[in-house]
Amino acid sequence: MAEATATFDVRRHGSAGVLDIRGDVTAGSEDVLMKAYESAGEVTAVVLNFAGLSYMNSGGIGLLVTLLVRAKRRSQRLLAYGLSEHYRQIFELTRLDEAIGIHDTEQDALAAAGVARRGEHHE
Repeated sequence: MAEATATFDVRRHGSAGVLDIRGDVTAGSEDVLMKAYESAGEVTAVVLNFAGLSYMNSGGIGLLVTLLVRAKRRSQRLLAYGLSEHYRQIFELTRLDEAIGIHDTEQDALAAAGVARRGEHHE
């Protein structure tokens, strides 16, 4: 089995879990990604932060599909931000952008998840 070359740090913002992705997301990242997803706990939305992504191949895209299936089973929304133009195009080509909400910033993604960050108010 390929060795994981990505790390996933988990932060909670209200009812949303934010997974900060760093490194290369490949099929070898499955165990660390799923552990990070589980450690987010009972959340209504999972926000993937791709700002620290170095590389993602088709195996990594496949992991996102697996994550999407798990999130849907739990009635959780999957959102993302920090995607480079290259990976935005890949999300469009694979139609992942139709299932995963793509946003420009963490603030936008959390707002779409219905979560206001501390000190911010929705009108």
